[in-house]
Amino acid sequence: MCGITGWVSFDRDLRSASGTLDAMTETMSCRGPDDRGTWIEGPAGLGHRRLAIIDLPGGRQPMTVRTPRGTVALVYSGETYNYTELRRELTGRGHEFTTESDTEVVLRGYLEWGEAVAERLNGMYAFAVWDGRRDKLVMIRDRMGIKPFYYYETPDGVLFGSEPKAILANPLARARVTADGLRELSTFVKTPGHAVWDGMNEVEPGTVVTVDRSGLRRHVYWRLETRPHPDGRDESVAKVRELLEDIVRRQLVSDVPRCTLLSGGLDSSAMTALAARQLGAVGETVRSFAVDFVGQSENFVADALRSTPDTPYVHDVAKAAGTDHRDIVLDSHALAAPEVRAKMIRARDLPMGFGDMDASLYLLFRAIREHSTVALSGESADEVFGGYLQFFDEEARSADTFPWLVKFAEQFGDDADVLRPDLTAALDLPAYIQGSYDTAVAGIQRLDGESDFEFRMRKICHLHLTRFVRVLLDRKDRASMAVGLEVRVPFCDHRLVEYVYNAPWSLKSFDGREKSLLREATADVLPRSVYDRVKSPYPSTQDPKYAIALQGHVKDLLAEHAHPVFDLVDRDRAMRAAERDVPQITQASRRGLERTLDLALWLDMYKPEISLA
Repeated sequence: MCGITGWVSFDRDLRSASGTLDAMTETMSCRGPDDRGTWIEGPAGLGHRRLAIIDLPGGRQPMTVRTPRGTVALVYSGETYNYTELRRELTGRGHEFTTESDTEVVLRGYLEWGEAVAERLNGMYAFAVWDGRRDKLVMIRDRMGIKPFYYYETPDGVLFGSEPKAILANPLARARVTADGLRELSTFVKTPGHAVWDGMNEVEPGTVVTVDRSGLRRHVYWRLETRPHPDGRDESVAKVRELLEDIVRRQLVSDVPRCTLLSGGLDSSAMTALAARQLGAVGETVRSFAVDFVGQSENFVADALRSTPDTPYVHDVAKAAGTDHRDIVLDSHALAAPEVRAKMIRARDLPMGFGDMDASLYLLFRAIREHSTVALSGESADEVFGGYLQFFDEEARSADTFPWLVKFAEQFGDDADVLRPDLTAALDLPAYIQGSYDTAVAGIQRLDGESDFEFRMRKICHLHLTRFVRVLLDRKDRASMAVGLEVRVPFCDHRLVEYVYNAPWSLKSFDGREKSLLREATADVLPRSVYDRVKSPYPSTQDPKYAIALQGHVKDLLAEHAHPVFDLVDRDRAMRAAERDVPQITQASRRGLERTLDLALWLDMYKPEISLA
């Protein structure tokens, strides 16, 4: 797991610009604290920061191979879980290896198969190949978009990086945000390819982007496709278990300490229990970590989303699976600390946060990094197996919009009126959301003979797997890599995603509950308490001290009368929220306080040019 960056300029020799490439590379030192490297040859320069996971001494980058027709150089971020099989195949085809790393397997795979190497990889990855034989840059991103990847076209080439900050460190990139960028910041739609920053794009998941002297081209090598599901209930449950066993086994491979993230929910508990069983067979014990808040278990109050606290269920799983478990307990002072909020803004390059849930995730990962370098997460199981409330809510099911938005304000608080009224009117967010939704559902394939209800549920599943999940994957990647922790997501294995996506909804919910296939596939390794537990989202603090701290920070901001945040934010609304009595601080007003602080920090750090023209 690493950070990659690069610059291709067909009209110049970049050896004279090594200082700029160094600056781009250093922006991602958190992603790769173990090593750094740069490589420049003619019009191409590549930079790399390394977090060493496999083959610690042998996996240095950029990695190059000299051929009679030119140098082929690679910078790579991620993990290829089937690299041992690919290595054997490539060895049989005559390739000789000098390291034990998956990086060299990907490089040799490119030499053998070209861009089609992407179709052979099982893993999470974002990598770029400079092919000096053809003066061509090839950028490839994993199927589900687990690893981030951005590019910025220039008059004579392209800049790229794992994160926008690497690109913005180059003087050719303009730190500018237009009205569409603000719309993307203010909605929860995750438009594919949209990077918020003007002129910048994401390499979309499952896509190859090539750049040569004739221009830039995109090729989709994987997309979520509709296929018949031939298996019945028993066969489907058995297939899910078979896939999970193989996925967890592959993702436990590491030359550094690894652990699991355990929430006490079905997803993380199943993953932890399977990992514990596999490692236990070879005499190893799984480490597990959970997040909690001071006084949360003792003073927990149930709400519409969270009916139970996590900790009792976490401890049930840790005991049953025999993990070496540790709770990371956070207080409201740490959650509200401006320096923690700033870390997350810097990690994401954008004010697209989840408030205290972002802060707690960052602090959890920072604590875990003291003990482990790799963590397995249950992220994405809800999208794959159908776990969210909106999958079962008839209003959300039938709405002509993204289903998670139907009751978003009711469940998480509505901060739509944080922005100045004139800005809100100019952005016309409802129209942006509707246009995005119409585009998102237009290409979803319907199975022959599929009922209206089953097709409606297929669309909901598709939207979650191509839009919603990408927000959460990006959040997890940025928070973890900000502290040099690699988080793996077994439920994003494309084989599992394809198989379960095409199972009909009647099969995914055969017992009338969420995630029926996952529950039954792992029933034998789960404590009964977890098997019976109702879905509970990532925890959020209920301590009023957190909201009080937010109010204090916003009051400090209001005292700065000329702060540019009030060119975007409604000052009067912010003032009312900051003065509200604690019992009257709603979820909406808390979200408004958080968003105001996020925007202010972002403006201070990046000083973006905001253009509504």
